[in-house]
Amino acid sequence: MASGKGDDDARAANTRPPVEDNIAERVKLEREARGWSTVTLAEKMAEAGHPIGQSAIWRIESGKPRRRINTGEALGFCKVFDMTLDELASPPGQMANPVIRRLVGQYVELWKEWRALGKSMDDVQDQLKEYTKAHPDQDLMVRQLLAHELDVASNGDFRRHKGARGRLFRWLGDYFPAAKDSDTADE
Repeated sequence: MASGKGDDDARAANTRPPVEDNIAERVKLEREARGWSTVTLAEKMAEAGHPIGQSAIWRIESGKPRRRINTGEALGFCKVFDMTLDELASPPGQMANPVIRRLVGQYVELWKEWRALGKSMDDVQDQLKEYTKAHPDQDLMVRQLLAHELDVASNGDFRRHKGARGRLFRWLGDYFPAAKDSDTADE
């Protein structure tokens, strides 16, 4: 049984590659996981050099039928969501739910900040050490002042804080109550 051109056109209009549905679902999942509106996502896409309207995003996510996604838009979504094209196109069920993705994303961002702050703290500590080497008569005062200020700022809890840096405890020595090995195991 031969089919006419009209039948082929109708079938083509009703079938889309599953990868496009995956991308549409992933766009919605990633947007919601970040707590962004479609307007916010449109703004971020424009900032990334891939402008797309808010209504186009809504039609991609929820339209009946869904709006098709061009290659430039897919690459823009990858850039904005910081993921590969393979990740964007994979079935959303293979990725964690939006709540987990949001929490993992928040954790990673906080970890990056914590790591950068740790490096900054080490830099300041190195500067304090250099100062006390150049001014040995002020070494005791610098260590006591730092130990006192940390103790006050933490309501006496700094030495028990698992994120406290062992390097700092070693430098402060007797001027700061020594932490137990288990207190600094996570440094």
